Amino acid sequence: MALHLREEGLTFHLSKDVPNVIGKNIEKIMIEAFNPLGINDWNSLFYITHPGGRAILDAVESKLGLSKDKMMASRHVLSEYGNLTGACVLFILDEMRKKSVVEGKSTTGRGSEWGVLFGFGPGLTIETIVLRSFPLNS
Repeated sequence: MALHLREEGLTFHLSKDVPNVIGKNIEKIMIEAFNPLGINDWNSLFYITHPGGRAILDAVESKLGLSKDKMMASRHVLSEYGNLTGACVLFILDEMRKKSVVEGKSTTGRGSEWGVLFGFGPGLTIETIVLRSFPLNS
């Protein structure tokens, strides 16, 4: 991954290997993060996944066997705004909260109590944060 600040703005160069590297490591990371909570059903969680590109979202979704709706908020932000670097996760959190309210879900995580936030960075790092959702008032 490489970022360059140029006259036309911030440009990204993503190696074609990045989605494969993320895909190969994502399940191990999930196991380490969620074993202490006794969670191993990846579809029971909500996902705030930094959309570095469609191929990255596809790799996470495929490797974890996720239903198509799990990456909906990340895909929406990517299609509306592009890759906003680290700030995209804030947009995705907001998108998920709004959709949860509109759809009448029981939590801000589209009905799920637990979730995960993934941020991908230089060198290739996979930052992982376990999230707990707030109940929405009915």
